[in-house]
Amino acid sequence: MYKISTRGQYALLIMTDLAEAEEGTFIPLKTLSHRRNLSVKYLEQILIQLGKNGLVTGSRGTNGGYTLSKKASDYTAGEILRAMEGELSPRGIPENNHLESEGSKTFWNNFEKAVNNYVDSVTLENLAHKNREFSGFEYCI
Repeated sequence: MYKISTRGQYALLIMTDLAEAEEGTFIPLKTLSHRRNLSVKYLEQILIQLGKNGLVTGSRGTNGGYTLSKKASDYTAGEILRAMEGELSPRGIPENNHLESEGSKTFWNNFEKAVNNYVDSVTLENLAHKNREFSGFEYCI
């Protein structure tokens, strides 16, 4: 079964948190860590990887933290996931003794295209907008 790692899932969540902030605002690492109940060390590893791929910008100091490198509408979920996971392919690397039929090859190629087309169609702004729309759960006693 093809799965996105927890690092990839958290990267998407953290990027959404950054997208919900006012543009150009730096969110402290501790704040992001607290929001998602993640250790600072683990979150730092994710943000370093995102920074190496040019997706976030970090700043040190009292007003430091992380912010998006560009507008939320300019990011896709696919771009963020690929920064953490590499290429998004549901297939493993075939072994030397692996035989593939033309039908199965066509199926897997189309499946891969469908996955990539979907993740590339969802922008970070779409995700942040959906979060802002959600007003929370209602509790009645």
